[in-house]
Amino acid sequence: MSGTTTAGPGVVAFDYAAWSARFATLAANVGAAQAQACFEEATLYLPNTPTSPVRDVGRRALLLGLLVAHIATLALPEEQGGAGGLVGRVASASRGSVSVTTDFGRQPERATWFAQTQYGAAFWAATRGLRQARYVPGGPQMPRIWP
Repeated sequence: MSGTTTAGPGVVAFDYAAWSARFATLAANVGAAQAQACFEEATLYLPNTPTSPVRDVGRRALLLGLLVAHIATLALPEEQGGAGGLVGRVASASRGSVSVTTDFGRQPERATWFAQTQYGAAFWAATRGLRQARYVPGGPQMPRIWP
């Protein structure tokens, strides 16, 4: 979302025009007020503060945009492009009375909510590095000298 402006140093402000240009199919059914509400909900999953794990504001804006699209897709009725879409590889299909089964592979429990939409799956993949353990070395240790 390159047209996103910041609301303060290190904080992303939601830009509906930029979001609707990127997610045009969703924007046809999601108004500015609903998208703003989804943005505020998205900040529960990815902090939008100067101390966020994603320090680059442009990258954070892109990730928050994906979360807004994911949340909006889950909230929309299926007729309007809601969460009725398929995510993952087609595991089986049949013709008579059409039946399709998809499989997204083995996912950790936390990933299943994100795997419900293509936008959530993209967010989960893009934030893989944030879920890795970080090594933070301690300060210098003073040697203990016993008399």
